[in-house]
Amino acid sequence: MASIAFTGGGTGGHIYPGLAVVSYLKKLLPYRIFWIGSGNGMDRAIVESAGVEFFGIPSGKLRRYFSLRNFLDVFKIAAGFFAARKILKREGASFLFSKGGFVSVPPCAAARLMKIPVFTHESDFSPGIATRLNARFAERVFIPYKESAAFFTGKAAKKVCVSGNPVRAEFAAADPAKGRAFLGLGDGERMLLVLGGSLGSREINNLVRACLKRLTEVFTVVHQTGEDNIEDALKVNERYKPYAYFKDEIPHIIAAANLVLCRSGAGTIWECKYLNKPMVLIPFRGSGTRGDQVENARLFEEAGAAVCFIPDSTENFSAESASAEKLCGLIASLAQNPGKLKSMAEARIGGGASEGNAADFIAGEIAERIRGKDG
Repeated sequence: MASIAFTGGGTGGHIYPGLAVVSYLKKLLPYRIFWIGSGNGMDRAIVESAGVEFFGIPSGKLRRYFSLRNFLDVFKIAAGFFAARKILKREGASFLFSKGGFVSVPPCAAARLMKIPVFTHESDFSPGIATRLNARFAERVFIPYKESAAFFTGKAAKKVCVSGNPVRAEFAAADPAKGRAFLGLGDGERMLLVLGGSLGSREINNLVRACLKRLTEVFTVVHQTGEDNIEDALKVNERYKPYAYFKDEIPHIIAAANLVLCRSGAGTIWECKYLNKPMVLIPFRGSGTRGDQVENARLFEEAGAAVCFIPDSTENFSAESASAEKLCGLIASLAQNPGKLKSMAEARIGGGASEGNAADFIAGEIAERIRGKDG
């Protein structure tokens, strides 16, 4: 049986959208699909739990700053290239789709050398190093927003297609009634959903904790704290519902929310927007990031789909208290302005070629390319 390879990883944000494309592609082509990802970390567990065959390769990282680890990782990247080439040849791959992350660069380079067609996708407003490199090897570069096209010049600019971001098929079947039933919410209860990622966000958790009593005056607060923080969750009253982590029920819970407070990772904000949820975004920022979440949050704010809130600081008590007061005031004002919430929910984002779920659109483009190649 002919095979299609997918690659990407390092975070769920590089894997779940790719798996969304896999689920739609399986409906279009009777091809075997397998995944090439990092031999270390979460990649294997996530991919195999979705029923997709997984092959691990060595994975290095290309950093934007000077580090001796850059030199050492060159050898990992080279090893990843030869491992990926061996896998692609052995498994008979006729096509490669990349969802990004540093682990995707060696498979894309190997596929190009082997004359295997490559498509790649970038989720963030601006492309990271991996996407910039993969664009050299790819025939098509899918991007989430029309504004993102400005980052591609020369030959790469001709490869760009604005698709939006892929969303898991489960979100198309999201049911707010199921979310309310899971949470034990009444039909008339208004819910603020707080998401800080699978590990939780210390910054968001601290801000919510500092103004929790005021927040529960206007909303029932459903808070994903992260596994390591659930024991610190305060038992304020019945209008505060802390959870360590949401799993398969997350589409229904988002669908039930009236307002979402979260980071601005590409996957999370696109899933919330797919379900027409207004958002308050607190982007992850600082030395540990290239600023992509700030860019994402600003773009959503400019489109009217969200409010970007950047705290003054959470490094000392007085600054944190002042930021918590500002956040409380912002959320309270939104709670009292249903017209504003409605306009945020209805704001349009993207402006691309896809209508609805980008996963369906991208899968169709892949299928068309493969049929043309086979024909």
